[in-house]
Amino acid sequence: MANNKLLINERQTDLGNFMVGRLLPFRKKRQVGPFTYIDHMGPATLGNGKYIDVDQHSHIGISTLMYLIEGEIEHKDSIGSSQLIGPGDVGFMTAGRGITHTERTPESKRGNQELLIHGYQVWIALPKEKEEMPPQFSFYHQSEIPVWKNNALIFKLIVGSAFGKTSPLQGYSPSFMVDIKAEEETTLSLKGQIKGEVAFVIVKGSIIDQGKKVAAGQMLISKTDDECEIHLDKNTQILIFGGQPLPEEHFLLWNFVSSDKNRLKQAKEDWINKKFPKVPEDDTYIPIPEI
Repeated sequence: MANNKLLINERQTDLGNFMVGRLLPFRKKRQVGPFTYIDHMGPATLGNGKYIDVDQHSHIGISTLMYLIEGEIEHKDSIGSSQLIGPGDVGFMTAGRGITHTERTPESKRGNQELLIHGYQVWIALPKEKEEMPPQFSFYHQSEIPVWKNNALIFKLIVGSAFGKTSPLQGYSPSFMVDIKAEEETTLSLKGQIKGEVAFVIVKGSIIDQGKKVAAGQMLISKTDDECEIHLDKNTQILIFGGQPLPEEHFLLWNFVSSDKNRLKQAKEDWINKKFPKVPEDDTYIPIPEI
């Protein structure tokens, strides 16, 4: 691989009945712009007793973004949000000073039927001045997300500003996340189209970078930021994300992110002592692992 790129393979993580592939953070690169964490869910077939059931767990200092390509997930949180997230939809939860939530296969989808699930969960670190903001949840139906075509490429702007377009979801610092599909073999140039650091996640198909093929399940991080150009094979789908790095270093402890290590310790103690707010009518609890 060319020395101006970092190539990252998914690392499989067991999430109860479900396996996810973790792409970020990586030991050589902890963040891409403000993006701190990205998990790939599926593609997998659920049903016959196998469902997504992520019990109550907490976050601070970040926004979490759920983007589904296929399937449905029900989000519930401690500020009273209850939302079904379907294909092409975006759920955007900002933890701020603290929130608790669950993610589950909807009751309406449980039974003898099979349900395909495929998507990504992304964490976006908050700027220092926003880390203790009140928790919030926003939902964007797939019909609200800007979609356009340019030659052989179909673009969907999930977050921020890129390619001269603006998403209704802006986040709290300059950033972008774009879903791109290639109907034919083609080249994508990012020069002048985005600003800041950039990573490519290959959802399906493959891309070619300086003669080297990068396949589905891998992530490529550019060291030259927005100057790069890649070649996409026919029927390839990628996600690109990144933006301007936050000025402060951010630290990660379990589900907590902060520019202050002492704040992470406090959040850990608060979760252990069950001081976080609860999701209404839910008594489940995921203990913090020994780290």
